[in-house]
Amino acid sequence: MSETLTLRGPIKKDRPAPAKRSVERKDIAGKVLGTVDLDPKLFGIEPNKAVLHQVITAQLAAKRSGTQSTKTRAEVRGGGAKPFRQKGTGRARQGSSRAPSMVGGGVALGPKPRSYAQNTPKKMVRLALRSALSDRASEGKVALVDKYSWNEPKTKDAVAALKALGLDGTVLIVLGDEDFEAALSFRNLPHVTPVAMGEINAYDIIKCDWVLFTDETLPTSDEVDD
Repeated sequence: MSETLTLRGPIKKDRPAPAKRSVERKDIAGKVLGTVDLDPKLFGIEPNKAVLHQVITAQLAAKRSGTQSTKTRAEVRGGGAKPFRQKGTGRARQGSSRAPSMVGGGVALGPKPRSYAQNTPKKMVRLALRSALSDRASEGKVALVDKYSWNEPKTKDAVAALKALGLDGTVLIVLGDEDFEAALSFRNLPHVTPVAMGEINAYDIIKCDWVLFTDETLPTSDEVDD
């Protein structure tokens, strides 16, 4: 009796369920006001290192100006006359003093202005952002403050706030539309990177030790997917 073979496709790897994590909600003086649950889809997934690497590489490549330029033998001024006679000198024949092999000549196959930008799908960008946030949350490096109650910008107040919140090392400050005084207060600190909520990205998160949100800027999965 002939046996019937059943062809099966590759089995998809089971992904672990998003972890549930929380963060202490504090005021600017460091007083604990309560605990807030973080969105598991943003702060609880297993980071995808391959996508994170690809997206950050593309982001850094897009920052390159690409304005480097060298002149070819056609663009270097001069060289119209034959530098020396064809025969009898013992040297290799030359028709122009601006050839790449000559001193002062053009550059062969040199760099020209170009764009280093890479096309990255939006799904990969969102996954990289989720992976970066989840990586910081897994290390307990996500902080939350209720608001910045400053009437005028002062760098001294910003330093005191970071000390009260227990944030050491480099800090990414995610600011809202109304946090103008906070942006001016934090911008003079070399170890602090202020960024608007709409401009948060995977590279800024990964390069900083801490990520500090406010009640207004703490993201949800619905906001990131939009």
